[in-house]
Amino acid sequence: MSEPVQLQVNGTAHRFALPRSTPLIYVLRNDLGLNGPKFGCGLGECGACTVLMDGVAARSCVTTLGTAEGRAITTLEGLGTPEAPHPVQAAFIAEQAAQCGYCLNGMIMTTVAFLARTPAPTEDEARAALRYNLCRCGTHVEILRAVMRAAHGEASE
Repeated sequence: MSEPVQLQVNGTAHRFALPRSTPLIYVLRNDLGLNGPKFGCGLGECGACTVLMDGVAARSCVTTLGTAEGRAITTLEGLGTPEAPHPVQAAFIAEQAAQCGYCLNGMIMTTVAFLARTPAPTEDEARAALRYNLCRCGTHVEILRAVMRAAHGEASE
């Protein structure tokens, strides 16, 4: 058996006696009970499983435990709380930027990483940043408004 894999998830250290090739999403959802990341396509194409890895958006369905070891993993649950949501979460709430909500994890996590790199984006830059996150419900207009609201610091207005 291989050495245990150590992960830092939402600021807490964890050890897993699992193969290093295990997809990160399985550990997040099944072992840690973190249901923010959703299993969508399983190919890294839709974005529903997005997490932050050292502050960069990463698809957890195609990220292995071995790749994630030693990196700071943040899931949707690690951003904010119901009482004190992260500014991006607050903006998505204010704009009612969800219908079914399945894509919401990926949209929010990608937005957090994007705004960390580009704090004052144009609408075209925001569209480009989210272009690989799929939403089947058609809430793209509300999602884009939420991104721009968060970028302008208007999350709770």
